Amino acid sequence: MTAAAVPGTRPAGPLTTALHLAPLFARRRDGDRLALALPVAAFAVVTALLLVVLGGAQAFFRWDDELASTYATLAVIAVVLLLVPLATVGASAARLAARRRDERLASLRLLGATTGTITALTVLEAAATALAGAVLGVVGYAVLAPVVGLLQFRGEALGAQMWVPWWWLPLAVLGVALLAAASAVVGLRAVVVTPLGVRTRQRPGTAHWVRVVIAVGVLVVGLGLMQVLGVLGELGGIVAIVGTLAAVFGGMLLALDALGPWFVRVRARRQARKAGTVPRLLAARMILEDPKAAWRQVSGVAMTSFVGVFGAVGLAMADVSATDEMDPSERWLMQDVSTGVLVTVAVSFLMVACSVGINQAAATLDRAAVHVSLDRLGVPRSVMSEASRRAVMSALWMVAGGSALCAAVLLFPLVGMAIFVQPVAIVTALAVFALGFLAVRGAAALSARLVPGILARPERAL
Repeated sequence: MTAAAVPGTRPAGPLTTALHLAPLFARRRDGDRLALALPVAAFAVVTALLLVVLGGAQAFFRWDDELASTYATLAVIAVVLLLVPLATVGASAARLAARRRDERLASLRLLGATTGTITALTVLEAAATALAGAVLGVVGYAVLAPVVGLLQFRGEALGAQMWVPWWWLPLAVLGVALLAAASAVVGLRAVVVTPLGVRTRQRPGTAHWVRVVIAVGVLVVGLGLMQVLGVLGELGGIVAIVGTLAAVFGGMLLALDALGPWFVRVRARRQARKAGTVPRLLAARMILEDPKAAWRQVSGVAMTSFVGVFGAVGLAMADVSATDEMDPSERWLMQDVSTGVLVTVAVSFLMVACSVGINQAAATLDRAAVHVSLDRLGVPRSVMSEASRRAVMSALWMVAGGSALCAAVLLFPLVGMAIFVQPVAIVTALAVFALGFLAVRGAAALSARLVPGILARPERAL
């Protein structure tokens, strides 16, 4: 009997109901430990790398000589190039955590749970998962900070400068938790509006063409701002230049993330029409089922390709500019640019490994029922594995090349063609592409190992 049926009592509020249901949900997830561990691991990596990036950046703002503004500008560029992909990985982890409970939330909605109860339960679960990961991330930062502190800038190691003020730690943990809660709430729309479609897995994947308009608009505006960067510098000084660069680079990264799902959907439609084999058809249908999820599996490489072009240009400029006639401070600057570029690219690859590993494993778990159904229909497991691999790798070349081209277009007004054809720039770009493709292929191979476990216990997938 509900509280509303007892005279003189009030029905339990959404938060109270959610607090009672949260432990039941937690116990229900005990049998799916991998699904719980994936977002926790992602939040841990995001928090650790966030604190490492902020710790390194703060060191560049403590100098006050004639090169201080140059180092500050480079620090802001590096932070923007890394924080946007970090936020993307964190949001993906939050969506993963939410997707794993979508069906249970939809069932509660069909049983009469209010929108407030569903929302409160989602926020509680997402925040708890993110908090657990963020706390582990703080521990990871404590381990990484002394190692990163060994890097030398301006002739001496960063050392203790890598340690952020103590009050930044709870702020970082709180920020990660809020990101997780906000992303989970945004993803609740389908559960609240169409719970039956969620429960019966009849939600079509969407990726509107408006994304193309937004991405092209951001690229055009960014290119225009890069053309007048000198004028902006004369009007507003170094602050205007730094702010413009941060806005252009950050905006382009966000635009690429918005454009990606539309691109993979259009490409998958073409592949579905021209598919000549079963694996090709299955791969195309997997992408069309949820283009956003398919994009998240390769978005890390798109981000790293964008960052990699900046790294290649930075290394080429440092190599071209280094001469024997330089004074010691300028020579240190060229060496520091090379070091900073390598660190930025290395952190970017850590995010790629985290992103593709989490998202591909999540996609495999989300398709558990599909794998079981295909297995019962007699589809060979080798065909399923081939289809999963093609679903990931089919658009990778275009995704990586397109994001690299966008970065090159933005940088061209600043550096010219001569920098792009420098041997060090070409080698760096090729290395970034090769490592990115290897990361995706390795993650695809690892996620394929989840399929035998799913088929061994098909009752858990249906």
